[in-house]
Amino acid sequence: MYKKIAIIGAPGTGKTTLAKKLSKIYNITPTHIDGIHHLDNWEKRDKFERDKIILNIVNRNEWIIDGTYKSTLKERMEAADLIIWLDFSTINQLKGILSRYFKNRGKEKEEIPGCKEKIDIKFLLYVLGYNKNKRKIIVENLNNINKDKVLIFKNRKEVNSWIDNLN
Repeated sequence: MYKKIAIIGAPGTGKTTLAKKLSKIYNITPTHIDGIHHLDNWEKRDKFERDKIILNIVNRNEWIIDGTYKSTLKERMEAADLIIWLDFSTINQLKGILSRYFKNRGKEKEEIPGCKEKIDIKFLLYVLGYNKNKRKIIVENLNNINKDKVLIFKNRKEVNSWIDNLN
């Protein structure tokens, strides 16, 4: 049984949804880095304070953390006994964020209290450039990690099949 699970990947890949599902299976409360990073109304927490909070969680005996923030990525990967990388195509990322937006627009995000679901051009451009600009950070960090503790999924069907086999 896994005690420390890091879920990483681009926006719209289902990291939060997967964290919630694994939380029920393993009875471990999930931590959503977006919920640490953002304060009410999308105000950003100080990065030093955010990273300190995350690293305190990483030092616990068990955790499920979803998010890819690079400032603590290495520490989370090293401490995890399972790393799940949702390595989806840009098209699948866009489908995920658009689906989430139309399903939840205007509603408060459970994992980010005080923030309502939104989408803007800056975020869309970030997602469009994610695989080109940010994916390499994950690859570089994984180069120093034992491959036996890494699962890589390319789409939701693969993730769902894996989850179904856990139950």
